[in-house]
Amino acid sequence: MDLKDLASLKLGPLEPLVARIYRYAKRFPAVRERLEAEYAPIMDELRKSAKPYAEKTESYAALPLEGVRRNDVLAELRTLDEQESARWQDGYVSGAVYHGDPEHIAFLNEAYAITSQTNPLHSDLWPSIAKYEAEIVSMTANMLGAGRATGASVCGTVASGGTESILLAMRSYRDRARETKGITSPELVVPTTAHAAFDKAAQYFGIELVKVPVGPDFRADVAATKKAITKNTICVVGSAVSFPHGVVDPIEELSELARKRGIGFHTDACLGGFILPWAEKLGYEIPPFDFRLPGVTSMSADTHKYGYAAKGTSVVLYRNYDLRHYQYYKVADWPGGLYFSPTFAGSRPGALSAACWAAMVSIGENGYMDATRKILETGAKIRAGIESIPELRVLGDPLWVIAMGSDQLDIYRVLDFMTKRSWNLNGLHKPASVHIAVTLRHTEHGVAERFLDDLRAAVEHTKTQPAEEGGMAPVYGMASTVPVKGLVTDLLERYLDVLYEV
Repeated sequence: MDLKDLASLKLGPLEPLVARIYRYAKRFPAVRERLEAEYAPIMDELRKSAKPYAEKTESYAALPLEGVRRNDVLAELRTLDEQESARWQDGYVSGAVYHGDPEHIAFLNEAYAITSQTNPLHSDLWPSIAKYEAEIVSMTANMLGAGRATGASVCGTVASGGTESILLAMRSYRDRARETKGITSPELVVPTTAHAAFDKAAQYFGIELVKVPVGPDFRADVAATKKAITKNTICVVGSAVSFPHGVVDPIEELSELARKRGIGFHTDACLGGFILPWAEKLGYEIPPFDFRLPGVTSMSADTHKYGYAAKGTSVVLYRNYDLRHYQYYKVADWPGGLYFSPTFAGSRPGALSAACWAAMVSIGENGYMDATRKILETGAKIRAGIESIPELRVLGDPLWVIAMGSDQLDIYRVLDFMTKRSWNLNGLHKPASVHIAVTLRHTEHGVAERFLDDLRAAVEHTKTQPAEEGGMAPVYGMASTVPVKGLVTDLLERYLDVLYEV
């Protein structure tokens, strides 16, 4: 039996047993050899994608005996950057680069250069960074309803990205529940569409992840969530918007469930936090999702996405100081002196916080409003174009993160064709689908039209060549259909290994 055969199996309740047998069988040489043979063609495709510079540039497996001249080092950096920049500059990339205007990038780079030696760990040396971070948190909190949150003292910290923001919040809930309620077997209730960072938090911090289904609109199921809450639940999660389908979960109903049970509720607004408030002001119907709801006790919002800061910043917010205190690390009996830090890292690049602050204050409310207007108008144009293609269907009711699937075509073959046309889109699972996260790059003249023209061509090509060899479609297809999870995670491990090959 090969991987394609496995993909057709329907194991149902036998899946955990088969997964254990698979892990045991991998120990035997014959099984490992067979797996290597099965993986080989897939790994070839992954390696080509991950290592495009193999044998084209100088590689350094060890330090060069003599240092390379700085001009030569900078020349190589520029050469590789030029090769990689064209796709996102021309609007071919879903998400990833959210602003991309050359003047804005130059401004952020200058802010970074001015503060490149700063480190928030040494707040006595660089109190300016503490000023920037406090203002980043306050500006974000007020954007997300802090000023209208009854009985709240909304606070937070700057983190390195959405994943760290989520991990910090989940650790805080775990530790608070252990201290105040004696919960030693904590559970976290999330919709199946919640970001993978919640799964990571559960793995890292010994929390049981309880996943609840979403409805046909791809929003979290409130009734199923209510049934999933137990005496060990430390937090319930909702997305605004969800990464896969760009929809807002029923945050008001979900947070009320949590509030009535006296447990935490986290709104993951990493993707939508810097769009939804402005969309609401522009007149779009946005369901409530922020601290104006009494049940929302924490939020995450990524400044390095639609906040248009440089990569490496996010904000985690709490309804009150007490919950934030569970996030802090502090030790008073270390021989090295008093040690404390607000997040997981010790030393951090203060320059990223300075550049984030610079982005936010230079853009201002009107700038964010104007950017949101452009993005939502372009999102509507792209959504309408997708809906006009009979073979495709839009999933849910999104505004700017637009997922599409098909009941007639292999959507991953459509994705492969789009990749050959230079588009970098996101493949999704359960159901098989693809999405585009619209950014300011897509609002440039002619980009949306080019996307839709290429998408129509991709559909027509897939209709005539439904089983074309090569590409990443087999990998996405296997991840969607193979019932033994270990097979897919093996591939992911191997891919990560490839990334570190010299």
